[in-house]
Amino acid sequence: MATGTYEIHFEAHIEDYLVNQVKEYNVVSPKEYNKDLCVIPSEIIAFVKDTQPEKYKALQEQYGDNVDMQIVNNVARNLSKNKTLHVLHNKVKDRGQALNMVYFQPANNKTPEHEAWYKQNRFAIVRQLQYSKRNTNEIDIVLFINGIPVVTMELKNALTGQNHHNAIKQYIKDRNPKGEAFLDFKRCLVHFAVGTEKVFMTTQLKGDSTFFLPFNQGLENKNDNGFATSYLWEDVLRKDSLLDLIQNFISVQTDKDTYYDEKTKALKEKTSTKLLFPRFHQRRIVNRMLEAVRKDGVGGKYLGQHSAGSGKSNSITWLAYRLSGFYQNYTDDKAMFDSTIIVTDRRVLDKQIQENIRQLDDTPGVVAYIDERMTSQDLKQAIIDNKRIIVTTLQKFPVISDTIAKLPNKKYAVIIDEAHSSQSGDAAGHLRKSLSLEVAEELEAKNKDLDEIITDEIKSKGVQKNISFFAFTATPKPKTIELFGTVQANGKKEPFDIYSMEQAIKEGFILDVLKNYTSFKRYYKIVKRNVIPDKEYEKKKTVQLLGSYVDLQDHAIEKKARIMIEHFVAQTQNEIQGKARGMLVTRSRLHAVRFKRKFDDIMREMKLPYSALVAFSGTVRDDETGEDYTEANMNNLQGKTSIPEALKLPKFRLLIVANKYQTGFDEPLLHTMFVDKKLGGTSTVQTLSRLNRTTKGKDSTMVLDFVNEPEMVQEDFQKFYGKNYMEEEHQTDPNALYDVQSKINSYNLLYENEIDAFADIFFRKGDNFEKLQPILNEVCHRYEEELDEEQQTNFKSDAKSFINLYRFLRGIITFTDVELEKYYVFLTALIKKLPYIKSRMPLDVLGEVELHSYKIQHKYTSDLELVSGDGEMEGMTPGGGGHKPEEELDFLTNIIKVLNDTFGLDLTDDDRVDFEKMKDRIYSNDELMSFFNQNNTKDNIQEKFNEEIDGELLNFINTKLEFYNKLSEDRANTMFKRLWFNELYDTKVRGMAI
Repeated sequence: MATGTYEIHFEAHIEDYLVNQVKEYNVVSPKEYNKDLCVIPSEIIAFVKDTQPEKYKALQEQYGDNVDMQIVNNVARNLSKNKTLHVLHNKVKDRGQALNMVYFQPANNKTPEHEAWYKQNRFAIVRQLQYSKRNTNEIDIVLFINGIPVVTMELKNALTGQNHHNAIKQYIKDRNPKGEAFLDFKRCLVHFAVGTEKVFMTTQLKGDSTFFLPFNQGLENKNDNGFATSYLWEDVLRKDSLLDLIQNFISVQTDKDTYYDEKTKALKEKTSTKLLFPRFHQRRIVNRMLEAVRKDGVGGKYLGQHSAGSGKSNSITWLAYRLSGFYQNYTDDKAMFDSTIIVTDRRVLDKQIQENIRQLDDTPGVVAYIDERMTSQDLKQAIIDNKRIIVTTLQKFPVISDTIAKLPNKKYAVIIDEAHSSQSGDAAGHLRKSLSLEVAEELEAKNKDLDEIITDEIKSKGVQKNISFFAFTATPKPKTIELFGTVQANGKKEPFDIYSMEQAIKEGFILDVLKNYTSFKRYYKIVKRNVIPDKEYEKKKTVQLLGSYVDLQDHAIEKKARIMIEHFVAQTQNEIQGKARGMLVTRSRLHAVRFKRKFDDIMREMKLPYSALVAFSGTVRDDETGEDYTEANMNNLQGKTSIPEALKLPKFRLLIVANKYQTGFDEPLLHTMFVDKKLGGTSTVQTLSRLNRTTKGKDSTMVLDFVNEPEMVQEDFQKFYGKNYMEEEHQTDPNALYDVQSKINSYNLLYENEIDAFADIFFRKGDNFEKLQPILNEVCHRYEEELDEEQQTNFKSDAKSFINLYRFLRGIITFTDVELEKYYVFLTALIKKLPYIKSRMPLDVLGEVELHSYKIQHKYTSDLELVSGDGEMEGMTPGGGGHKPEEELDFLTNIIKVLNDTFGLDLTDDDRVDFEKMKDRIYSNDELMSFFNQNNTKDNIQEKFNEEIDGELLNFINTKLEFYNKLSEDRANTMFKRLWFNELYDTKVRGMAI
């Protein structure tokens, strides 16, 4: 038998490391294990005697010779009733004594006796444990803490032809938890299926329903000096690490999900409980960030690029909990941070963070939860009171920045949930200022030298030595990398920790939404109305306007809507065990309204048992119908049911959105997305990623895209597939500010004495702010009098470039330039005062054209493949001025010809929009036209008009039966006639132009 080639040798290797090399575990014979009580009695008694001799003696006086048996039985009874985690976190009460069953590592050395007890925890390794009284099944390795089982491991050696899959199968098929107290949920804290190449784990065995999670360092485990999975026993299962996991990570999590109950025909809330054990990357990022803070001190910035599916909320929870009581040095008397603040852009905060922390520490008042219902005063008080953990939104910080700035000598850990580029703007500047100890003397500012005041202002909004930032995002923008990225030895900036989209997809935590990607292209022709003379228009704006005009036409919307609904009926509705949902992403609120109306018509026509919801903000006026639309009056939801809740009901299967629910909306039943909006960059990834959540029965997704080029979509996803980074030479150059400043000075518009006067008023924060207005008005006057239109455009562009660049750089620069700060505040105010010239769109062109032909053509359906690799990013580069392009004019007929040559390929008579023919005949009907005069009543005219229209419709029975049927429907017929009649009546009778 060759040494090292069998499973038993794998066991022996792990045992040797833990017992002989690091000397943290003792070998205990499986015979010491009590199958009835599921503990090792000798280990329990030895631990209690060593660490709590007085309590043991007190119990001995009561129990006499049976004391050991009574203690063990009581511990086992508590384990059976309350489970292992509760017993380890709480004491076992027995006849007036409260026995600790474990001692966790103290935060500092101020309790020497606790430190001594911690060292006396007993770690035991048992091999080939026969855990059952029913059979002789053996588990390869079981780890015990003070006689209580916490970890089981089934091992497989690749050299025997087996791997972790075989270990998983063994757990599922041969480790039945029914009737086995040892395998009962929450008795052992984790079960590892360990191969020599991969590790998987679960916290709950439940037969064929058991779900194992990967517990690997990355897509591959690498070790040049031994087993690829050696990190498990050389790191995770070490004494300090395992106790840290039990104390600070492992928790019981209760999830609440809303679902539709088939029996009661109503929404119900389902509560599920799981034992939460961190995945490898979650434990890694928390521990790495803590070690970095211990080494770097306060003031650092750390970015976790963790993909969707990474369990970001739990990672944030664990990090916040640890930071809230973190001591930089073991000898410190005071925790490192006064408060740990979780900042999120979500106005409706996820209470899961609060609930998860409560599982780790149920001390009342640990978490201050400042949501929309609470005021800025509540947030202010929470910070003043040094609440350990504060959860709030970014929007609340500017309101209280002046008050909080007066708090001296405070240190903060700020965790940013989903770090966006807004962190480089004014809101984040207020955040940095509000937590800064360097502007506490604001009330005394009037007596300071102006340069001192401005220097303080720069420091308060810039890099802060009293705030540590911990940012999390799946799709970092270049600004995010620059603000929070870690500088490498070669000057490159990259995330502090990475759990990539590639790893999340390949490990099965999210789906690849680029599989089954279907692309459509629209083709159309426009004609100019013959009665309108040809005129010149600005070419670029007209092309843009006509493209939008085409996509808002009823014919175009109907074509797309029918493709979408027919696809949903034929395919999507059958997915996810018949529960799949679909989402249509539109380009505007008006598009959403019109699609909703069209969906309603078609779905009624098809007699579908479900309908569509629509989501958009505010009120939309549609001139086509002359009505106002809101979410409420279009969805007609009863009671307090929200749109996300309503989508779970069987009567709603589709959701039409305009700028809502494209981020942060996690509905696992969402299977298909119809895209009718131009996407790009992070918006591509964030929008399509609404589909990637997994659920039972969901193994695929589908995208039907009517607008975007598949190559562009693939490129956007590829950029965030791996790690994002920025080379040193591509990072934003702070000295570029001086270049932009020089360009602005070249206009001879700004005078130094005016900037100084403005700064003297602005920064002293007195009561004479009204005196700022004359200064700005004078500059605005020169702007209008001395600069021509092109110079005005260029000045505005350069000023905005300076403002954006400075606003961003002050979050990362360490130098102080008072003149730049003066310049910044002056330009920020001035840009708001300069006259705004709205770009006029040639809207009258819409009355001169009609849609002639239109079709949607399927290009192809394919998998857009992503390849392993990282995404390089570039920093900010000041623009070269906003030179106003020469307005290229052209006649409308020529503009239409260019559009038709581009988009009118392969169109036939079958694609013609048939309103044309009918309108030509109606306009040339002299008898009808003669009725439109002031001598006839409006009712008489309309009656004649309707009669002629009905006659015209009969012409389409043979050639366009579908078109005839559509226009013959009561609702469509009435609306069609009404709109056309009003147009003619206004023109012929009231003398209004079309």
